Amino acid sequence: MPVAATKAKKRVPAVPETALKGKKAAIEARAKRLRLSVLRRRKERQKRMAVFKKAEKYQLQYESMAKSELQKARQAKKHGNFYVPAEAKVAFVVRIRGINGLHPKPRKILQLFRMRQINNGVFVKLNKATINMLRIIEPYIMWGYPDLKSVRSLLYKRGFGRVNGQRVPLTDNKIVEKALGRKGVTCIEDMIHQIYTCGPRFKAVTNFLWAFKLKTPRGGFRKKANHFVEGGDFGNREFYINRMLRRMV
Repeated sequence: MPVAATKAKKRVPAVPETALKGKKAAIEARAKRLRLSVLRRRKERQKRMAVFKKAEKYQLQYESMAKSELQKARQAKKHGNFYVPAEAKVAFVVRIRGINGLHPKPRKILQLFRMRQINNGVFVKLNKATINMLRIIEPYIMWGYPDLKSVRSLLYKRGFGRVNGQRVPLTDNKIVEKALGRKGVTCIEDMIHQIYTCGPRFKAVTNFLWAFKLKTPRGGFRKKANHFVEGGDFGNREFYINRMLRRMV
């Protein structure tokens, strides 16, 4: 066999340069995607750890507050006095009646509180102005002072946020961080803390929250036309609102 024929037989076909470049670019792109994926997972893990630490810190604060109240009550009892706790700063208001025979003034106040439907509920910061407004619409609402369990249950089970004018369920902390991250509120636990303690970001958090749509309480209402102190439903229930919320969430 001639030498030229042997060389031609052993020669490997050359790979086009464009194919080599494309293969190299694909490998680099894949490596870049893997690096970004690792960095993203690491960042998300750090965020989760930060949320857990926040939740632990808040829980210790809540326990400290409860312990302080208990100690003050015991100290007062020991000296033969009565301990009067501080007035509540936050109320939860639920609309229980419709629009039949509704005067324009209470109708407007209900609209300002964003309670446009029966069983709609909102958190309200208590001050002189809001208390006077609640008195005007009292025959159409029930309200009281929510505890930590009620606030947490409402946000986790019935919490929806306002994102671009749409009602979006709070299924991920990313939604909260995107909307309220500039205010220092990055997770649902931050929102719970701001509402329960009536923090400086209470207004921002409540404006972001969509009005809660609750169900009719298990067992039904007693009598909507009567005040709570008369055996009915409307009016201020103080801390007894939490029993009703357990049946409505």
